[in-house]
Amino acid sequence: MFEIIDDLKVKLDQHLPLSPAIVKNLHEDLVLRWTYHSNAIEGNTLTLLETKVVLEGIGVGGKALKEHFEVINHRDAILYVEDIRKKQESFSECQIRSIHQLILKNIDDKNAGRYRQENVLISGARTNLPDYNLLNQKMAQFIDWYNTEADTLHPVERAAKVHADFVGIHPFVDGNGRTSRLLMNLELLKAGYPPSVITVENRLAYYEALDQWMAYGNTEPFINLIGGVVLDGFKPYQMVLGI
Repeated sequence: MFEIIDDLKVKLDQHLPLSPAIVKNLHEDLVLRWTYHSNAIEGNTLTLLETKVVLEGIGVGGKALKEHFEVINHRDAILYVEDIRKKQESFSECQIRSIHQLILKNIDDKNAGRYRQENVLISGARTNLPDYNLLNQKMAQFIDWYNTEADTLHPVERAAKVHADFVGIHPFVDGNGRTSRLLMNLELLKAGYPPSVITVENRLAYYEALDQWMAYGNTEPFINLIGGVVLDGFKPYQMVLGI
């Protein structure tokens, strides 16, 4: 699968730089789909079209204010992640906290960007999360692994591991899923791959593969799932560019 993905990347690279009009069109589509699906996975009830309307600055009647903030916040978090990549900033806990702070802005400001001060469970999962007293240690180890070993992995495998290991630590009371998917795509962006969207329709397979990784150390299902998502991430470019 990695060979197919890398071949698509080579073909895409041959078309760079893209025209500003194509970049704008692809970016608007990406932000909409990424925001809709990542929020829907977590229970947001706004439809794709309602999400589009909220991104355009229009409220949707009958929907909670929290759901509106989830859309705006996620859009802002995407822009922040893209800025990290543009500035080539080093991976850090500060970045992770800032992403999470954007995710929970105006929703739970007390916990936004702050590691949890209590123990939590992942509903339905077969793994125990670290005690909250160990979070500083676990996050420091996570960053240390990234700085010393992450670049030995294929970018897709690295993105999958960043996602899964972060969820396994679960440093925040809420917003870990959205943060993990942003971190995954930050890795893909750094390596020159298109950001990829895990769809709400694939939520069950996504949860099951993630649980296999965290509970049993069986990494293959999740890496394969993310590989498929990355392949799908090339489709908008294939449609627009004919590659």
